[in-house]
Amino acid sequence: MLSRLSIRNIVLIEALDLDFAGGLGVLTGETGAGKSILLDALGLVLGNRADSGLVRAGADRASVTASFDFATLPEPLRTIIADAELEVEPGEPLILKRQLRADGGSKAFLNDQPVGVALLRELAPALVEIHGQHDDRGLVNPRGHRLLLDRFAGGDVARVAAAWSTWRNAREALDTARAQVARAAEDQDLLLAHLAELTVLAPETGEEDTLAQARAQMQKGEKLADDLAALQRLWTGSDSALANLRGASRRLDRIAGEHPLLAEALAALDRAVIEAGEAEEALERAAEALAFEPDELDRIETRLFDLRAAARKQSCQVDDLPEKMREMREALEAIEGGTEHLAELEAAANKAALAYRESAEALHEARRAAAQRLDTAVKAELGPLKLDSARFRTAVTRLPEERWGAHGLDSVEFLISTNPGADFAPLAKIASGGELSRFILALKVALAEEGGAATVIFDEIDRGVGGAVASAIGERLARLASAGQLLAVTHSPQVAARGDRHYMIAKSSEGTVTRTSVHLLSAADRKEEIARMLSGAEVTAEARAQADRLLERA
Repeated sequence: MLSRLSIRNIVLIEALDLDFAGGLGVLTGETGAGKSILLDALGLVLGNRADSGLVRAGADRASVTASFDFATLPEPLRTIIADAELEVEPGEPLILKRQLRADGGSKAFLNDQPVGVALLRELAPALVEIHGQHDDRGLVNPRGHRLLLDRFAGGDVARVAAAWSTWRNAREALDTARAQVARAAEDQDLLLAHLAELTVLAPETGEEDTLAQARAQMQKGEKLADDLAALQRLWTGSDSALANLRGASRRLDRIAGEHPLLAEALAALDRAVIEAGEAEEALERAAEALAFEPDELDRIETRLFDLRAAARKQSCQVDDLPEKMREMREALEAIEGGTEHLAELEAAANKAALAYRESAEALHEARRAAAQRLDTAVKAELGPLKLDSARFRTAVTRLPEERWGAHGLDSVEFLISTNPGADFAPLAKIASGGELSRFILALKVALAEEGGAATVIFDEIDRGVGGAVASAIGERLARLASAGQLLAVTHSPQVAARGDRHYMIAKSSEGTVTRTSVHLLSAADRKEEIARMLSGAEVTAEARAQADRLLERA
């Protein structure tokens, strides 16, 4: 609920801090005292459009801060705050702040964390519900009527939503499978031809690299063939360099013992023979490695060409060809087994459709029964509110199948007829300002709405009525407020007397400066204010006595 409202430099309000509590709080004051300023300030902090005209004359900026206390933060608020990745500690008040500059710029904060104004607007419906003379939201807006009736009916909306989700998913799976089978069937002949080609080709993953490396080696051998042959001739035969080295080594070996230097020469020559022998072996191995057969090279190049041509045809890499073959086989299998699979999916979709229709039909019947009870309950409230000639009807209309959804089969709208014989029409199109407010009050009482906004505000709901009607309005406001927090801006002493807390709005002038102030009244001041409301400018003893009687009856 709203626990505190702090206003700085908004129109005629220079500085104001108001504390609120649960139950019914009433706000009174003379016409023009500035009651609308409070609502404008509250609207600003709840995300209404920033209007530089709200900034007090002579000030460069204005601000409004609203604090809301909750035993446990309601689910809608928790979800919105979590989605915005903001932090609100358990048990901590929710503090909204809006700063407005004289040039029209504004900033918004949630518990000192900067936020967008759109977030304030998203939070607002769960925080404050305002009903006034020109209300076009809340109970007047038909978009919310179905939800209100469902709360009143206690219907299993969650079951219908779950059944709808299951049916929708089953239909999507069936449609997807049908499309896949249809596409595959159109391409069946082409798939068979492509798969036959690839089956004959029998590509293997990694084959391209292996063939490319083998071809590169053979091409090197072809290039180096003449040089290798010439080198081999140098190392072979009786007159080769290696044969001469070995002959020299044998001859030197016979005389090496004659002198140390000859021994050194022999050792060096032996090393040369060994190194030359290793070189000969390496040349032989290289010749073998680089050896190529023109027919094998041609085979490898032909294979590479065929693989790469197939890859281009399938718009993939050579290594992806085996996977392409697998996909083709699966597509062909889907065609062959498609009828059976589609039959299974169709059976699942039909079963889900039946489950949805059963749950939605049950909700439809619950809505129709609840609509009759709601119509009766609202009718009982209309007479005491001086709406004797009016009629109320909850229209539950079955929608065409293409408009069914998680909400069920129906549209719901609250309709009224204000005169005997007149047709029923939407609330906002028929009722005048005062009638509309009283219709809303009757609805609120009849619905005993749960899960609505934390704070409900009625702005001059009693305009144009008095006496027994005003008393009936006050009694119903008090009844609504017993389960939460309700604030009422009122001109009616009968309504004001019902309040648990009474705030007086006053305007004062000092020279050219005009200010609006709001004060929580004591018991004595409250009696005096109600007496003023009864008698006018001059408070009489009779008015005070009547105020006493009103307060006693409340």
